Amino acid sequence: QVQLVESGGGLVQPGGSLRLSCAASGTFFSINDMGWYRQAPGKQRESVARINSNGTTTYADPVKGRFTVSRDNAQNTVYLQMNSLRPEDAAVYYCYAEVRVRADWFFRGYWGRGTQVTVSS
Repeated sequence: QVQLVESGGGLVQPGGSLRLSCAASGTFFSINDMGWYRQAPGKQRESVARINSNGTTTYADPVKGRFTVSRDNAQNTVYLQMNSLRPEDAAVYYCYAEVRVRADWFFRGYWGRGTQVTVSS
């Protein structure tokens, strides 16, 4: 059983910063891509940032230059440093990981339960 557990959400004023963390636990062979999605009320879930096992990153246009995704492969953890936060960044942020449970299995996507980020003065 693979579990992704996020932490680090909360309330921050516009212009402030937050750092999200997501740790993968359980028994598995390897992790490929890891990343973050978000979903605001009344909107679809959208990709925010992704990072592959080699450290290559991709970002959604609205967060480029403000957010930084990183990972610690030894700790099976992905981070999202969010700077210059705006009210429109407020959402539930979900961690995502492509995990191969066994060496002879395909990668499968797993989701965390989400952490709330509120940006308000």
